[in-house]
Amino acid sequence: MKRESHLKILFFAVFILMANLSLAQEIKEIYVSPSGYDSNSGTYERPFKTLGKATAALVTMDSHKLEKIVVWLNDGIYRISNPIVIDSTIKKSGTPFEFKAVEGSSPTISGAVELKDWSNLGDGIWVSEVPKNLGVFRELFVKGKRAMRARHPNNEYLRVKEVGADRRTNFTYHTGDFPQPKIPGEVELVVLHDWSITRIPIKDISLDSHTITASDSIGAKGLNFFNLDNWEPNPRYYLENDIEFLDAEYEWYLDTSASKIYLKLPMDLEPSQLSIEVPLAESLLAVEGSEQNPISNISFEGIRFKHCRWNIPNQTYAGIQACNFDTQQGNKEWAVVPAAIRTTWAHNIRFKDCEFNSLGGSGIWLGTGTINSTITSCRIRDISGNGVMIGEGQDRLVSGESWWKAAPQQAALGNTVEDCDISDCGVQFYGAVGIWCGLTAETILKNNEIYNLPYTGISIGWMWSPEPTPCRDNTIAENHIHHVMQKLSDGGGIYMLGLQPGSKLIDNNIHDISVNAGRAESNGMFLDEGTKDVLVENNLIYNIAKSPLRFHKASTNFVKNNYLFSNGETPAIAYNNTLPENIHQEGNREISTDDPNYIVALKKAVSKHIQTPNKP
Repeated sequence: MKRESHLKILFFAVFILMANLSLAQEIKEIYVSPSGYDSNSGTYERPFKTLGKATAALVTMDSHKLEKIVVWLNDGIYRISNPIVIDSTIKKSGTPFEFKAVEGSSPTISGAVELKDWSNLGDGIWVSEVPKNLGVFRELFVKGKRAMRARHPNNEYLRVKEVGADRRTNFTYHTGDFPQPKIPGEVELVVLHDWSITRIPIKDISLDSHTITASDSIGAKGLNFFNLDNWEPNPRYYLENDIEFLDAEYEWYLDTSASKIYLKLPMDLEPSQLSIEVPLAESLLAVEGSEQNPISNISFEGIRFKHCRWNIPNQTYAGIQACNFDTQQGNKEWAVVPAAIRTTWAHNIRFKDCEFNSLGGSGIWLGTGTINSTITSCRIRDISGNGVMIGEGQDRLVSGESWWKAAPQQAALGNTVEDCDISDCGVQFYGAVGIWCGLTAETILKNNEIYNLPYTGISIGWMWSPEPTPCRDNTIAENHIHHVMQKLSDGGGIYMLGLQPGSKLIDNNIHDISVNAGRAESNGMFLDEGTKDVLVENNLIYNIAKSPLRFHKASTNFVKNNYLFSNGETPAIAYNNTLPENIHQEGNREISTDDPNYIVALKKAVSKHIQTPNKP
């Protein structure tokens, strides 16, 4: 009897265990469709209508007992005015959450609203009242494409005639440079520096003295190299947002004082035939954990993230570099153009086959405390700021001390951007880059195509000194970077700075950096101040405005087996305040356009590099 009793107890225990295991293997699925109803049950047959309802349903689930939860998005546009927030109130366990497009569909999460009720003013110009909830905005999209805010000149630039005495707030212009604005106080002055820009309201335009006076200092305060004539004696500028500049198809102008928007269309089109959208949401997605309780195991697949606004604080953007800017408010810390999608204190967050486009700030940011997260096979394009951001700058404080000194373990670690297509970033803020990495460790940027940018392709590091930081063991490999540095200077296909031991730049193909607009150089790779202990190996660099490879105040680095094609008398490697003997070289091929075998050698190198790249 005792043996039989033991067997019954054992059988019952196994039964309970199997039941629990069976329950643990359950996958919970939630379906959402723009044609659904939030009063539905969220099943395949009866989907919810909004993502807000879907995330609210997640709050009520006991995810501990589930293998995973999948939120399926059907085809269509999901319009939001506030971001989707996934935090510890929604995700209470490590159970994976997956947000996926239903097979064959392309769901879009959009932060925009449509503008309707247009009146015809003739000559292709239409006007509409601006709804109160929109307020001031900086972007308009017509037929899914970004429309140009009315500017003069439309494509080129004007040149400062003479910089004012203080070298910061005013300058004279040439007679006939631009039509006199109807409302000068609503005009934005855009000034291009070597590696950044300033956007600032105009205080006054004097017809008598031909002088433009800005509302505040042009360029970041406290940095004398932003004096207007520091780089070029007659820097480039243009003017934006006035009815007098509305002279090209798909240009638009916002009259904030009258709450009206004007749009110029082709004569054969009417607004009723088009989708005309304005971003309303200031963020699309936030994945937020905490240092004590990081959020983990969330993935997004096959989803488009589109339309997100960002209005410049205090109307003045004094760019410093890579979308870091001076707020002009006397703060010591630099501000950063925010991203539409951001993660903080998050582990194993994955974006696959997603699209990020038509965004008013930056694109996607794997921020503070983000670990082992990936962005793979994604498309990032038409972004006002940076495309992808990983990590952070120097300024955040922990217990009154810089975070990277007080808490280096908070650095973004082990994140990957791979097989992505990144283009047309920096649409508004020209100092933006395709991928920016600040004080990160074990970051992998691999096999991405990065192109059509106003400034640098990839920027990594973010200390202009060899001082030790958490930045280390980063790998930039097999990327195809081309047609960058199209508007600014002093950058390159890859821009690196600071001490980051164990880091590698290998097997990259960088070409067509043919514009050198400012005084400083544009290069294939630019290893700036503090760069040390970096391996530069088996890269192909050609058709570059200046030297394919440049060092500036760099220390010991290793350059091996690279193909460096230079232009005429331009050296293959430039050493600005860098001791050449500190750059250890081995097996490099340096070929100038003066070499009669230049074309043959280039074709051979391109063919070899594409077919047989060395894998890291």
